Amino acid sequence: MRFVPLAWAAAAAVAVSSCSSPAKRAPRKPPHAAVGSFTLSLIGTNDLHGALERLPIFAGYIANLRAARAADQGAVVLVDAGDMFQGTLESNLAEGADVIKAYNQIGYAAAAIGNHEFDFGPPGPAATAKSIDEDARGALKARAAEAKFPLLTANILDAQSNERIQWPNMPPSTVVTLLREGDAAPIKVGIIGVTTEATPFTTMPANFIGLKMAAPALNLASEAKRLREGGAQVVIASMHIGSKCSDLHNPNDLSSCDTNEELFKVLSDIPKGSLDVVVAGHTHAAIAHRINDVAVIESYSSGRAFGRVDLRINNSGHVVSTKIYEPRDLCVKGPGENPVPVGQCSPQPYEGQPVVLDGDVQRIVDAAIARTGKLRNDPLGVTVTAPIWKSYDKESPLGNLFTDLMIAAMPNVDVAITNGGGLRADLPAGALTFGQLFEAMPFDNRFAVVELQGKHIRKLIATT
Repeated sequence: MRFVPLAWAAAAAVAVSSCSSPAKRAPRKPPHAAVGSFTLSLIGTNDLHGALERLPIFAGYIANLRAARAADQGAVVLVDAGDMFQGTLESNLAEGADVIKAYNQIGYAAAAIGNHEFDFGPPGPAATAKSIDEDARGALKARAAEAKFPLLTANILDAQSNERIQWPNMPPSTVVTLLREGDAAPIKVGIIGVTTEATPFTTMPANFIGLKMAAPALNLASEAKRLREGGAQVVIASMHIGSKCSDLHNPNDLSSCDTNEELFKVLSDIPKGSLDVVVAGHTHAAIAHRINDVAVIESYSSGRAFGRVDLRINNSGHVVSTKIYEPRDLCVKGPGENPVPVGQCSPQPYEGQPVVLDGDVQRIVDAAIARTGKLRNDPLGVTVTAPIWKSYDKESPLGNLFTDLMIAAMPNVDVAITNGGGLRADLPAGALTFGQLFEAMPFDNRFAVVELQGKHIRKLIATT
């Protein structure tokens, strides 16, 4: 794993300065022997969905934070909550390989497995296995083999044995050991990964055959207990499970949060004190709240933002205070739900320093873009006169466009319905390209045609 824990300030500084990237800065002042309490900054990301172009900017923010923690004898741990790969040509055509390369370079400690990690099926262009000789989870296993950090899953089971899957580099949890100069003993940070119980029907179902989901709360509780008994002073859950809150200003005010979502049920079902922080995902929304005494962060999707929790830890390894930050947008926030395009991005200073794009990560991204450039820019012969925007949870022009296209593609169909969560990017004004259309709807979806009576459609619309 690329995270360098030993001799925090000194080792982190050496690790950063040994790379050629201009975004990896040296500490602001010479490190000194560790004394007293310190700050552990946990950074959480979720639902990148292949947005590679944003990672050099994100890495610049992380470089600034690591320099700040090196200067005050603290540490940074970076965790992702899943759905890393599915969504862009650059990521999809390589089945997520370039995301793993970039995450390795940035220095992630762990990532949860999201439901869309199963989308690619076996290695190669086929979305599902064509014979019993092909492994329907082959692409995911290949990415795990390339990762210098574990892909965590505590609640995906083999359906036949009813035991947790035993795939290489996919444990239920991991431990990051942090040792500062001058400390009598290391600090152990345990990280657990769990995935939404909706996974079997929110990925390509054929790729999930033979697997089943366990209730995440039970597995979280038992794994957290095991980690604590093994000496972990801090326990983090990376959960591809989420909710949404509209007011992010007061972390103790849950009145704007959707408490009916899976995240709230999971956290209500685990013993208090099991977890210190949750990095959430799956719902593409924002959370920066304290739920059942646990600090929870979720930061939209598609590389728009990242979350942060600062834990103040005393000499004996106890967490004495927790500060939850609102999601930090990488760029000045634009209108609508989508991130500002990278070409229009204006990162603001972070930790008192300008944000400089990471050159090493940029080279990974540039190579991925070069491989898909011709296909990405292939014109479709259509000019979009004004942006066609999407919405996650309400009617939108893009949703109406795709349902109209579905009706046009299927003879003798009168009504079409699509999931707003499957719309992933606005269509910009101008000459439409294949890449733009692909990113708006990147999934290998199938049409399901059913016969309904008018009363059924009326009930569906009235209760949605």
